[in-house]
Amino acid sequence: MLSTLQPPRSLSLLPLRRFQISKTIVSAASSKTIDTSVISPPQSQILTTRRSLLSGETTAVEIAKSYLSRIRLTEPQLKCFLHVSENVLKDAQEIDQRIAKGEELGPLAGVLIGVKDNICTQGMPSTAASRILEHYRPPFDATAVKKIKELGGIVVGKTNMDEFGMGSTTEASAFQVTANPWDLSRVPGGSSGGSAAAVAARQCMVSLGSDTGGSVRQPASFCGVVGLKPTYGRVSRFGLMAYASSLDVIGCFGSTVADAGMLLHAISGYDRFDSTSSKQDVPEFQSQFLSVDQFGSKPLNGVKVGIIRETLEDGVDSGVRSATQEAASHLEALGCVLTEVSLPSFSLGLPAYYVIASSESSSNLSRYDGVRYGNQVMAEELNKLYECSRGEGFGGEVKMRILMGTYALSAGYYDAYYKRAQQVRTLIRKDFKAALEQNDILISPAAPSAAYKIGEKKDDPLAMYAGDIMTVNVNLAGLPAMVLPCGLVEGGPSGLPVGLQMIGAAFDEEKLLKVGHIFEQTLKGSSFVPPLLANVA
Repeated sequence: MLSTLQPPRSLSLLPLRRFQISKTIVSAASSKTIDTSVISPPQSQILTTRRSLLSGETTAVEIAKSYLSRIRLTEPQLKCFLHVSENVLKDAQEIDQRIAKGEELGPLAGVLIGVKDNICTQGMPSTAASRILEHYRPPFDATAVKKIKELGGIVVGKTNMDEFGMGSTTEASAFQVTANPWDLSRVPGGSSGGSAAAVAARQCMVSLGSDTGGSVRQPASFCGVVGLKPTYGRVSRFGLMAYASSLDVIGCFGSTVADAGMLLHAISGYDRFDSTSSKQDVPEFQSQFLSVDQFGSKPLNGVKVGIIRETLEDGVDSGVRSATQEAASHLEALGCVLTEVSLPSFSLGLPAYYVIASSESSSNLSRYDGVRYGNQVMAEELNKLYECSRGEGFGGEVKMRILMGTYALSAGYYDAYYKRAQQVRTLIRKDFKAALEQNDILISPAAPSAAYKIGEKKDDPLAMYAGDIMTVNVNLAGLPAMVLPCGLVEGGPSGLPVGLQMIGAAFDEEKLLKVGHIFEQTLKGSSFVPPLLANVA
């Protein structure tokens, strides 16, 4: 389908301005800085699309064609998508017909949305990037996808990921390796690397990912986009293929805080098909997205921000540390009151997370045996059928985590590993609760480093796991968190983005979005459009 598309008449609807790399590029090896020019704040793709459609400036079909053309031009290099929908133009035509009839449009009308491949989409491949589910097409939509479609959103395709969400680089996909739009030799992060890279490369406006231990926030940092992980229970998990059920959440990517927030609002709310979904009211997040000219001189006056001490100690690249400290200074300039906080249990989170996540995955993935679920490899004996179906269907990373989890749950080891990890989880929750009673939000780097080279950590799983240290504690506590770009460090053709993580109290995404939006709109001279787009804009 994509090869037959003609180049669009114009890509001016959602302009890919050739921004200069600005703010500060911080050398990882020195304090050298490069100052460049000031640019305008980033604009919401969702709101711009809606205004353009309602004013008649463009049509949904023209928008869809421009994005499909961009996918065709950039996908051979990036490999963000495992499948691109054949119905994109048809869905866009239906929106144009509704506009012509004067019918009311949903808030996501004409918005092109990527969906991570472990979130079920009716009639479209949903494989969790695993051979064991190759060619599987669900007969239903995940609740989040169903809500998006009801509000006029167009699912452009299914994005690449680490198999079943197990990985931090998207290299563990059974089908292809996704590249980072900022530097094609580097990873986009994971496990939602395809969703993050697709938004960064403007192959879609927003996208859905899943976050079990940082799988939305870490790739958002690596790709220079906004990644929003909601409170556990805010969004229904119905239709999300389970990895670790007590940790999994569906999250959102956008090129702005407003876009991520509006997408979250669209998919949030109670769902009778998910017993863990919350009946908490969903605030109207859009009220937080004021324009810059409505800000006062100190728009965040009195907001208490805690900097997590343990996240800026040894093991964090100097460039990342500097960018985080500069971001903290910017928040202070906006009126925030900054304090340093300590989370005594912080270092315990990583081992506890991997025990709990691996244990739950060994249970959840037991269903993929070639009989109940998954592709079947024929054999003369039942046990051999199980062995061959799972052996050929699962990749190395998945097998390793299943073995780790099965061991942790085995007789004689349950108390030593799984039970103790759950006790640590309680300590982590208490530490966060105490810190958030004294502060409105907490901040930290999103990852210890910027994006690293493809293959650099593939043969060193412990080094890769250590990269999750900034994010896993939030999942263990079930709290909301958002990552947004805050600076650039040296690397690649024109710098590599660094993300700032903001953590809030349970079900207080509204405050995160308010602080994040004001931070983003007032961060002078920063641009987070990858250089790859200069050749396709």
